[in-house]
Amino acid sequence: MPIKMDPETEAYLIGSIRRFFDQELEEDIGDLKALSVLDFFVREIGPNVYNQAIADAQASMERAVFDLAGVRYEPEFDFWKKR
Repeated sequence: MPIKMDPETEAYLIGSIRRFFDQELEEDIGDLKALSVLDFFVREIGPNVYNQAIADAQASMERAVFDLAGVRYEPEFDFWKKR
């Protein structure tokens, strides 16, 4: 599934990539090259980041479900015990 981003986000990222190339690599690139770099990283790295995020979310949910017995326990019939 291709990753689609809204135009404002894409414009921001293109500007950020251009700034990175200018300040960190001392190379001036235009919008077309920055868009090409963005497209490469989204297509090459994006799926890995997405898959890892899903795996992390799944592990977090599994831990939460596993711990339900511990967090859901409430003593029963203890009204008279506390008096």
